[in-house]
Amino acid sequence: MRILPDFVNPRASLCRACGVMRGAGRSLMIGAFHPHRRRAHPTTLVSRTLLKSTAVTGGMTLISRITGLIRDVAFAHVIGASAGVAADAFFVAFRIPNFFRRIFAEGAFSQAFVPVYSEHSDRVTAQERQAFLDHVSGALGAIVIVVTLIGVIAAPLVVTLLAPGFLGTPEKYELTVRILRIVFPYLAFISLVALAAGVLNTHGRFAVPAFTPVLLNLCLIAAALWLAPVLGNAGLALAWGVLIAGVVQLLFQLPFLQRVRALPRPRIAWRNRGVARVFRLMLPAVFGSSVAQINMLVNTLLASFLVTGSVSWLYYADRLMEFPLGVFGIALATVILPTLSRTHISASREEFSQLLDWALRWVCIIAIPAALGLMVLAGPILATLFQYGRFTPVDVEMTARALIAFAFGLPGFTLVKILASGFYARQNTGTPARIAAVSFGANIVLALALVYPLAHVGLALSISLAAFINAGWLFRLLHKDHVYVPASGWGKFFLRIALASGVMALVIGWGAGSLSSWLEADFLSRLSRLVLWITTGVLVYSASIFILGIRTKELLLGRKGQLEGDG
Repeated sequence: MRILPDFVNPRASLCRACGVMRGAGRSLMIGAFHPHRRRAHPTTLVSRTLLKSTAVTGGMTLISRITGLIRDVAFAHVIGASAGVAADAFFVAFRIPNFFRRIFAEGAFSQAFVPVYSEHSDRVTAQERQAFLDHVSGALGAIVIVVTLIGVIAAPLVVTLLAPGFLGTPEKYELTVRILRIVFPYLAFISLVALAAGVLNTHGRFAVPAFTPVLLNLCLIAAALWLAPVLGNAGLALAWGVLIAGVVQLLFQLPFLQRVRALPRPRIAWRNRGVARVFRLMLPAVFGSSVAQINMLVNTLLASFLVTGSVSWLYYADRLMEFPLGVFGIALATVILPTLSRTHISASREEFSQLLDWALRWVCIIAIPAALGLMVLAGPILATLFQYGRFTPVDVEMTARALIAFAFGLPGFTLVKILASGFYARQNTGTPARIAAVSFGANIVLALALVYPLAHVGLALSISLAAFINAGWLFRLLHKDHVYVPASGWGKFFLRIALASGVMALVIGWGAGSLSSWLEADFLSRLSRLVLWITTGVLVYSASIFILGIRTKELLLGRKGQLEGDG
C-alpha cells in the first residue's frame, strides 16, 4: 500500500484550500489526482488512508505477535521461569541489546530520521536524497559497530551493573555474560533493519517492516526446538538464534529497498548537514523514546534481588502487554509519524491537530477495552499459553499478577506513542526527553515504594503509573501550545467507550470463572474456552458501542476541524 510519494518535485505547489501538494509531483494523497477532483475533503481521505495503513501494519504486526506468542510458549516449555537459571540469564542478557535497539533502532533514531527523511523526500532531488541516505547509513553503522564491540568486551561489567543480584549466584552470572556476548552483535544488524524500516515507512510501504519481526520469532522457535537439544543449554541456543535472526532480517529487507530505489550505500560524512541534523535530534530523543525500556531495566535490576523467577515473570507479563500495544499502538504511531511530518512541512496547523485527535480517538476505542480484557483474562491467557513443561501453576499466578499491573498502564503506553509523535513530527525531540526524565524519576520512586509490599507486581505497577505521568505531561504541553486542540464531543465519546468496556469486562469476567478451573483443564479445553470468551468480549464490546451510538463516521476527520458525528 502506498499513501505517500516516493518523490515530490520541488516545483510542485501547495493547494491554498487544503495544503495538499499538487502540480509537478504526485499528490500527498492516494493516487495521482488532487482530492478536490474527488469531492471528498482531503482530511477525510487522509483519515481513511491512515486507518487502512494502520490496519495493514497492525495485521502484519499481529502475525508477528502471534509468532511471538508461539515463541514464548516454546521458551516456557524449554526454559520455564523459576525452575532454573537459564531463563533469568537469557532474559536479562537479551534485554540489554534490546534496550540499545530501542535507542539506535525504532526508538530515538527512527523518530529523528523519519521527519528529516520525509523533508528530504519532498524538497530535494532524488540524487540528494540518496546521498543523505548513504551518509546516514554509514554514520549509524559506524556507531553501532563501536557500541557492539564495547558491549562484547565489557559484558561482565554490564551484567554487574544491570543485574547485581546475579553476583550471588555465580552460575547464573557467568551464563548471563556468555549469552550477552553472543546476542550483543544483534544490535548492529537490527539497527540497520530499523533504518530500512524508516525508509520504507516514509515511502508508504508499511507491511514489510511490520512483518520483519516474524523472522526473529521463527529463528528463536527453531533455536528452542532444534538447537537447544543439540547444545544442551537452552539459554545459549536461544542466544545464537537471536544473532542469526539479525542477519536474516537485514537480508530480507534489502530487495524491498531496491524496489523503491532507496538502497543505502554506506558512506561516512559526519559534516553532512542532514546527518548532523538527524543525530542532533536523536541525542535528546535517546532518553525520551526509550524511557519505558530504561524503566524496565531499572526494574529488572531491582527484580534481580527478588526470588528466582521474578525477572521471568515480568518478562512474560510484559510480552503479553506488548501484544495489543504493538498490534495497534505502535502500528498507529508508525503510520501517523510520516504523515504528521508532512503536514507540519505544509504548515497546516489545523490538519495537524485533526490528525492527532483522530489518533487519540482510536487509542480510546482500542486500548481501554484491551486493557480491561487483559486484566480480566490474565490468568486464563497465561494458563492456556504457557502452563506446560517447566512453567508451573505458581508461575501462572505470579505472572498473572504482573500482567494485571502492566495492563492497567496499556492506555498510558499507547498515549505516549501517539502524543510523542506530535513533537517528533515537528522535529522537537528535546521536550519529550525532559518529560521522560520526570517519568523516569517517578518510576524509580514508585518502584522503591512498591517493591517491598508488592514484590515484582509493584515493579510492573510503577512502570504503568509512570506511563500515565508521561502521557499527561505530553498532552498538557501540546494543548498549552495550541498544537493540539481537542475536537468537540470528547466527554460524551469517552463515557460511551468506558461504559461499553465495563459491560464487556463484566460479561467475560463472569464467563471465565476461577483460575483453578483453567489450571485443571487440558490444552484443548483451555484453548476453546479462551477463544470463546475473547470472541464474546469482542462481540459484546462492538454491540455496546453501537447501541451507545458510536458510528464509523465519528472516527473520520471532517471539514471543520471536528470529527464527524460529534455535533
